[in-house]
Amino acid sequence: MAQQRTVVVTGAGSKRGIGRETAFHLARAGWSVAILDIDGATAEDSAKDVAAQTGAKAIGLAVDVTDPLSVDKAISRVEAEMPPVEALVNIAGVTGMYTFMELTLAEWDRVFNVNVRGTFIVTQRVLPLLLASGHGRIVNMSSVSGERGGGVFGGTHYSAAKAAVQGVTKALARELADKGVTVNCVAPGLIDTDITEGKLTPELRASVEASIGMHRLGRAEEVAAVIAFLASDAASYVTGATYDINGGSHIH
Repeated sequence: MAQQRTVVVTGAGSKRGIGRETAFHLARAGWSVAILDIDGATAEDSAKDVAAQTGAKAIGLAVDVTDPLSVDKAISRVEAEMPPVEALVNIAGVTGMYTFMELTLAEWDRVFNVNVRGTFIVTQRVLPLLLASGHGRIVNMSSVSGERGGGVFGGTHYSAAKAAVQGVTKALARELADKGVTVNCVAPGLIDTDITEGKLTPELRASVEASIGMHRLGRAEEVAAVIAFLASDAASYVTGATYDINGGSHIH
């Protein structure tokens, strides 16, 4: 039986995504799970699968993380239909393969809007619920690209956006450190998910794998396991941290 607490996971609809795998890991750890995704149908499907396979209470909702009204509507439903929200995992994100001179302002804004603006909007809406509980967990999704300055997958705008997520994480962790809410982020390397589907040629994939210490792409469950730890009671003294999950492609 699921514990009487809920974790909100954004960007968790895709069948081969980190978000969906994270929802499963958290459900197995005893959380009720609210799955939010721009594609409401996939969010609902993921929630049904989580509930059927783990026995946890789960709900799937359509949300545009860049739209405050859409976020408010979704979180209001979570408040009304689920146990108290005590954790948030911001995974919703987009990328794009462009050189700097190929970038348009529209493309720059698209990537920043989802990755950075979305993280801000959802977190600001959910944070009062965490504060009301007296404790809470926030886990944000950065990327190895935000640490090493690209060179893996995605353009300059993606690296900049993911670096910004780390900055938000650190500053918010400092602000909330004495309020019982921890804020951390994970920085995966290239993970074998739908976000790269059709974008990696065999030659590019081989080149990327050769640059990774373990000579392979990561798996969604390897990232989800770290997120589940950061959302757990065991991580109560961890805040403002970035966990690298990159198979040795970037060590610092």
